[in-house]
Amino acid sequence: MKNYNISKHNSFYAIGLNYQKADADIRGHFSLDEEQKKALILDAKTEGIDGILVTSTCNRTEIYGFAQHPFQLIKLLCQHTRGTVEEFEKVAYVYKNQEAISHLFKVGTGLDSQILGDFEIISQLKYAFMLSKNEEMTNPFLERLVNSVIQASKRIKNETGISSGATSVSFASVQYILNEVKHVSDKKILLFGTGKIGRNTCENLVKHTKNDHITLINRTKGKAEKVAGKFNLIVKDHAELQAEIRDTDILIVATGAQNPTISKELIYPKKDLLILDLSIPKNVADDVADLDNVNLLHLDHLSKMTDETLANRKKFIPEAEAIIEEVKADFKAWLETRKFAPTIKALKKKLRTMKDNELNFQRKKIADFNDEHAEIVSNRIIQKIMNQFANHLRDDADATDESLALIQKVFQLEDNRN
Repeated sequence: MKNYNISKHNSFYAIGLNYQKADADIRGHFSLDEEQKKALILDAKTEGIDGILVTSTCNRTEIYGFAQHPFQLIKLLCQHTRGTVEEFEKVAYVYKNQEAISHLFKVGTGLDSQILGDFEIISQLKYAFMLSKNEEMTNPFLERLVNSVIQASKRIKNETGISSGATSVSFASVQYILNEVKHVSDKKILLFGTGKIGRNTCENLVKHTKNDHITLINRTKGKAEKVAGKFNLIVKDHAELQAEIRDTDILIVATGAQNPTISKELIYPKKDLLILDLSIPKNVADDVADLDNVNLLHLDHLSKMTDETLANRKKFIPEAEAIIEEVKADFKAWLETRKFAPTIKALKKKLRTMKDNELNFQRKKIADFNDEHAEIVSNRIIQKIMNQFANHLRDDADATDESLALIQKVFQLEDNRN
């Protein structure tokens, strides 16, 4: 990346772990909440990281950024989570430069999601970019890259069938309930946690179960009331959680807590209960599964569900990959222009200096010299000259270095590419 004049560091890295090699427990060790992400970004700024994106979802935690060495990013991740370097090395991946770019395209377009075609990651990438931008930890490369991934994602969603059917963990959980629970419309359902996954699950529950016995509980009651208001559902106080669990048939847990919030003590062991834990880290204690009448499933189990819809979506992978390659080619073409950006900038400055000197000379010689007209005409000529040079450099990429050297020599420009 050295020749692209983007960062003081020569390499762009992607480091992280996901559902493919890291189970829910390990992913939980490396999960980051909002405050942890902000703290990590600030520490990255202090340590000289140039441009960073931090994502942490139910099925992955990743950091993208410019650094001297990928260990700088790995160290930051371990410092701000419960994970260790030893754990990370067993399940992690590190991508560099073009591989890192390709990985982000694959992630952002749902091809690397636990459920193929899950487009929820795009909103998380947008949020990650906003967090970094707020701390002045983005750069033109990251902005262009994220926008390109968003563009590819939109095209894949609109131009292929890869997003048909169930495309999220929240839908998969409702699909499981519909397939496994008889007379679901008559069952009592309790949703604990109304974050993004909780809200999406709630919407799918209302839409597909035709159930009017759905109760919401959230630590912040106001958030639950806001979600319930859209669907005319019941909201209970957090203090009533135990009583509500003991009275429910289906418990869906989607909180953002770092430790289990549902333990054996909260559950009435003589009543059948289906529990779906959609949280990372796990929010239902593992020993809850030991209770005879409890059926506990974590999102990893739900994500392995295969059906005709998933099989059908796989048919569209080649189309999606073709779109990615097309958008990625445009991004790479833009990236190539960064090679000559400093020279173009220096050339424009030189031409403007020549223009200003000539106009000053003509003002002294010509009576009633029209400054306004002269500025307009000369600036337009400069812009046309700049466009000619830029187009030539873009169209003759194989000879870019020779062309830049010639421009610098003819116009006596300093070589400030390094």
